[in-house]
Amino acid sequence: MTEISRFDAYPPTLTVNPIVPADAPATEHLVWTIAQAAEERKAGDLVILKVTDVSYLADYFVICTGFSRTQVRAIADNIEKQVELVHGQLPTHTEGNSESIWVLQDFGDVLVHTFMPEEREFYKLEAFWGHAQEQTLADIATAIGVAYNAPTSP
Repeated sequence: MTEISRFDAYPPTLTVNPIVPADAPATEHLVWTIAQAAEERKAGDLVILKVTDVSYLADYFVICTGFSRTQVRAIADNIEKQVELVHGQLPTHTEGNSESIWVLQDFGDVLVHTFMPEEREFYKLEAFWGHAQEQTLADIATAIGVAYNAPTSP
């Protein structure tokens, strides 16, 4: 039986940087795709935590903020679309989409938390996982062998 994506009716276009070397580490490439997709929808305060040494749940957490329920949903939807396009995978589990105040997407080696500001402040995942290694997009870009130019403020 062929699996049908909910995006089949309106196929998305690839918008994240597709030029990644074929031998790039798969997990870091997934993190890169997720982070780029979140930034494309103007996610705020993007944090990447490498939790490999401190958690059996995943290798990375990607945490970001949406400033309205609509934006939280848009960020989560774009992440799902771009990961499906680039990596051919859907999240194994998604929670919180109906409320859109905290959406959790499980991509196996990477867990994505998209919060409204109040929920992010309340749960303080960065503090809870404070012993994890924080990564920058530049770190991930280096790991997968792509150039990264950090955005500059106007």
